Amino acid sequence: MADRVTVIGCDGSPLTDAARSALGAATLVAGAAQHLALPEVPRGAERIRLGSVALAARRITAHRGTAVVLADGDPGFFGVVRTLRDPEFGLEVEVVPAVSSVAAAFARAGMPWDDAQVVVAHRRTLRRAVNMCRAHTKVAVLTSPGAGPAELGLLLEGVHRTFVICEELGTERERVTMLTSDKVADHTWRDPNVVIVMGGPVTSSEGGGWIAGRDPGTGPRGWALPDETYGDELGEGETEILRAAQLARLGPRTGDLVWDIGSGSGAFATEAARCGAAVIAVDRDADACARTMATARRFGVQLQITHGTAPHILENLPEPDVVRVGGGGAAVVSAVADRRPERIVTHASTRDAAELIGRDLTEHGYRVECALLQSVELDTRAWTEKERSVVFLLSGELERRP
Repeated sequence: MADRVTVIGCDGSPLTDAARSALGAATLVAGAAQHLALPEVPRGAERIRLGSVALAARRITAHRGTAVVLADGDPGFFGVVRTLRDPEFGLEVEVVPAVSSVAAAFARAGMPWDDAQVVVAHRRTLRRAVNMCRAHTKVAVLTSPGAGPAELGLLLEGVHRTFVICEELGTERERVTMLTSDKVADHTWRDPNVVIVMGGPVTSSEGGGWIAGRDPGTGPRGWALPDETYGDELGEGETEILRAAQLARLGPRTGDLVWDIGSGSGAFATEAARCGAAVIAVDRDADACARTMATARRFGVQLQITHGTAPHILENLPEPDVVRVGGGGAAVVSAVADRRPERIVTHASTRDAAELIGRDLTEHGYRVECALLQSVELDTRAWTEKERSVVFLLSGELERRP
């Protein structure tokens, strides 16, 4: 194992005395091509081109001497330090940080970033990074080849966002470009780059917030709000008890894309968005779409609203993670199941309708559960019944084959 491992962050500024001292004593240096070309790298040191960090870590573990790893920005922020410290390698490291590329990008844009979400996009996580850009008003995306600004713009089709693209920060080829998302895919972008994606109403408070990123404590408490919260806007199938059960079965979370088909007042779509998920709300009624938009604005969440009739309108929507079908019956549930989301919830007013939907979900490979929900609202002044509702709640979870 290497006697000493130092990780040095590089942001284009001159190396610190500590970094120069560590680099001068190195017998092994790992880094990208531009890092290995630095004049401070000892001529006699073994050099490793940093592609796979895990492979480099194995080489460092087997090395007898002093190792230095050069990395862009702050190597402790979505950087190489996490891999090097993995128990598999058993490396203890010293870190000489630099300004992270995210901090540098916001500095170039002249914006604060304590209210921003920060995500990493590569081919495996690109879709979830896009969902974050749908759901939040300010997101910094650390990109990679094949998951860069053009791909983000293409997958955000129909959602207006402003992109600030910072290419090759800290180098002589540094470039900062601002474009709307519909124009980004028309360009070729140099790696590495950081993309700031902004859209929707951005609010600020005097003195700033108290927590970085999205403040989970804003808005009213609860994740299935009382019916009176929405006034007289709620339709059939939007009661508090049913919404609570639907949210519990779907479990929308950060990075997910939720379809809400038959959004009605927008109560469920808004509450799914408050959980941190990206939401596409669909309704065939233009007035319902307007109500959904008004509800989302009132609670300060981002929704994409699509006016059209399911199942046809669903054909061009991006792939969902979980889906609530609030209207359309068995035909819409079947069309949704064809898209293979992880979970689906819907409701039926009769047992026959519930059985039809349940059989269809089973035939599509879903494990089906059905519950008869009966709720009775009481007037606690006289303890008399005010309102009663009975509904079949159906949920399907996609069976994962071993």
